[in-house]
Amino acid sequence: MSAESSRVVAIGGGHGLASTLSGLVGWCNHITAVVSVADDGGSSGRLRRDLGIPAPGDMRRCLMALTPAGRAREALEHRFETGDLRGHAAGNVLLASLLEVCADPVDALDTLARMVGAKGRVCPATLSPVELVARTPAGEVRGQVAVSESESIESIFFDPARPRTPVAVKAAIAEADAVVIGPGSLFTSVLAALVPEVVAAVRSSDAVIVYVANLDLDDDESSGLALSDHVAHVRRHGIDPDVVLADADSIPDSDQGSIEMSTFTKSELVFRSIARPNRFLHDPEALGVALSELVRPARARSHP
Repeated sequence: MSAESSRVVAIGGGHGLASTLSGLVGWCNHITAVVSVADDGGSSGRLRRDLGIPAPGDMRRCLMALTPAGRAREALEHRFETGDLRGHAAGNVLLASLLEVCADPVDALDTLARMVGAKGRVCPATLSPVELVARTPAGEVRGQVAVSESESIESIFFDPARPRTPVAVKAAIAEADAVVIGPGSLFTSVLAALVPEVVAAVRSSDAVIVYVANLDLDDDESSGLALSDHVAHVRRHGIDPDVVLADADSIPDSDQGSIEMSTFTKSELVFRSIARPNRFLHDPEALGVALSELVRPARARSHP
């Protein structure tokens, strides 16, 4: 069975998940993105508050990553600069209208995917809006923007505590050959997508689980955390990856061999050069190649 026929589910939010999808679309024909809808800032936050819909921004960004270059992709990203729509991405507004017209948000996203010719499926992690809540030594912090500006985060949870996850998401995870989690900011992107029903589906799946570490392990919300700490948080939130994929150039050679492997339990630690030259963003092509190498042997193990 070729990598092209493998079924891959990618979970996360924001720019990191879009990079993963851009890398997958070059070689994988069966892609499902599961996207956090906890965003409460910018255009997404405004539409969420005004219309009571799941935050559309990260879902739109992921659809764009799966859409071939051209006018449709440009339109999804176009941002209005004047008038009442100032600051809104056109794709957010279009998706917001579909979320109001369609009773099922998965149907809304499937409709937009067909309209723009996206080469894969995008689904929300929850059927309704959800608020991200962080536990910190100073108490609870509510809302994705506020959480992203917090320090010493101990864990995150959701309000409502057990939001409903679409059946399509759980079915895709059950059928997947590989589940890719991340990259992205640890708490507000990666863990924000790991709502309870998504975690339960991943834990029940036979798929190989790949956690892609963020390039900036020490950003504002994860200040002072090393790679092993990031993995420990992912594990504490219910996911024990089979593979941890990290950028080889973000961690010095002298440190790569000294990472405490007991922290990773069953995980295989894999280093690849998967960042762009500026070191701030993942290189989708390099990330896609690295993932294809991991999924091929996983397919062979899972489906002899």
